Amino acid sequence: MTTVAFIGLGNMGGPMAANLIKAGMTVTVFDLNPAAVQTLTAQGALSAKTACGAAASADVVISMLPAGKHVQSLYLGSEQGTGLLDVVSQNTLLIDCSTIDAATAQLVGQQAAVKGISFMDAPVSGGTAGAAAGTLTFICGGSQDAYSQAQTVLKVMGANIFHAGDVGAGQIAKICNNMLLSVLMVGTSESLQLGIDNGLDPKVLSDIMKVSSGGNWTLEKYNPCPDVMENVPSSNQYQGGFMVDLMVKDLGLSQQTAMASNSSTPMGALARSLYVNHARQGHGKLDFSSIFEQFANQNKK
Repeated sequence: MTTVAFIGLGNMGGPMAANLIKAGMTVTVFDLNPAAVQTLTAQGALSAKTACGAAASADVVISMLPAGKHVQSLYLGSEQGTGLLDVVSQNTLLIDCSTIDAATAQLVGQQAAVKGISFMDAPVSGGTAGAAAGTLTFICGGSQDAYSQAQTVLKVMGANIFHAGDVGAGQIAKICNNMLLSVLMVGTSESLQLGIDNGLDPKVLSDIMKVSSGGNWTLEKYNPCPDVMENVPSSNQYQGGFMVDLMVKDLGLSQQTAMASNSSTPMGALARSLYVNHARQGHGKLDFSSIFEQFANQNKK
């Protein structure tokens, strides 16, 4: 039986860990939030007092953390504590599912390799609904051996698993995807509002565009206009889903990466500016589809 340590039980990590428990794996969890730990132990998980304690005897360690600094501290340690690389065995597979900068993932991977430990970055796409349903997309960066070894746990949590390349490649592919998603969400929002301003029913317009050349994922799965689609954040006051603050973070990563490679990303830069402005207006905790309100509200003034 595979033993898994899961570190980071937020909106994504919690349901991901729950799916591993449902699959019959022995899962030890750690999070700084006691309530998050309690939710998982009620479902059959074991708990540990520290991240290192959770990971020490695990076959696989999975982390889902907010930012690169947290990932670096977890694996490499800090002035306040020991890192996971100091306590796990060479047979342990380390999988970081956080969305962070590629440089930090590569640094952790290099330090793990020095100790003969396999590390893979595997950021996810699919949102909280995908995490709960076990249908996430995993975008993996690491060796072929690590990728093959990870299939046992990743297939429990996801429906689509890709090997993007060496360590760090998963992060780059993920931010490329999220940059495109932000552009699609902004374009869909302004197009729908243009139709509304000219007397069209947004549901009818959405149905037209879904099967026309403007069709895209936001129209099919995540319509930003309230009451057009059921069970999406826009029809629940933009609660749940993927927060604006997180989109701002990912768009910042995309622009940092673009600068480092001298890549031209004018649409990504504009999308970041729009989302930063949206967050500064107090909407950072809303779902990222709430960017629709920027266009709706402007036209009501």
